[in-house]
Amino acid sequence: MSREDEIRQGLFDGTLYGRAPQVKALTEGALALGMAPLDILFGSLIPALEEVGKRFEIGEYFVPEMIISAKAMQEALKLLRPLLAQTGAKPIGKVVIATVKGDMHDIGKNLCIMMLEGAGFEVVDLGVNTSIDKILNAVREHQPQLVGFSAFLTTTMPMFKVNIEALTKAGLRDRLKVMVGGAPVTQDYATKMGADGYAATASATVQVARALMQSMGYDISGGATVSTETEAAVGAVENLMQTWERVETEQGRHAPPQPAA
Repeated sequence: MSREDEIRQGLFDGTLYGRAPQVKALTEGALALGMAPLDILFGSLIPALEEVGKRFEIGEYFVPEMIISAKAMQEALKLLRPLLAQTGAKPIGKVVIATVKGDMHDIGKNLCIMMLEGAGFEVVDLGVNTSIDKILNAVREHQPQLVGFSAFLTTTMPMFKVNIEALTKAGLRDRLKVMVGGAPVTQDYATKMGADGYAATASATVQVARALMQSMGYDISGGATVSTETEAAVGAVENLMQTWERVETEQGRHAPPQPAA
């Protein structure tokens, strides 16, 4: 077996079993060896994630295994993302993006970043559990046209409104548009929180961002088109998340009724 084949198999196994440090190290080694990002993506990462989804559907994997597998793949995507997003085009806008205070989930946010960068946006990622002060300081420093907030938990969704009100109080709200998203979020909820845009999936984020930019009078005609490779990577993770939600919904329907207290 060649060294390239060893790396492909190691990446597949590392993603399948959620070994993030192994996936990161092997991705670095693959790039140093001159392996193409597309080879890494389609030869190992996406097939591994598809296998995770299959195992989840038949009951061999559960939510924790899915999460650690997705996070392992993210270690590779962090290294591949700049290579997949290279277009040479001038950025069409700037986005500050963050997972809200109290929420440590970042899979969806990171998928949105991949899509936005692939479409020609410059993205400033503030990470997870992001405080209001960090958001305000980032907006002042980077002067973005768009700010994106992500929440995975129903208990952290109210932070959308808290953050938007903080932007207003700081005198920053009128100069930008806010978009929100996350698994439990809906268009109706986003509107009630005062957001300007809502994306149900990472794949829809680009369309929302473009529409908001146009609504502010910006010319985005020079923007890039998201590569099929980036769309495939994002789609693989989104399919995994949709499988998760579908199976959990079915399990909820067939769960025995709880005895009355």
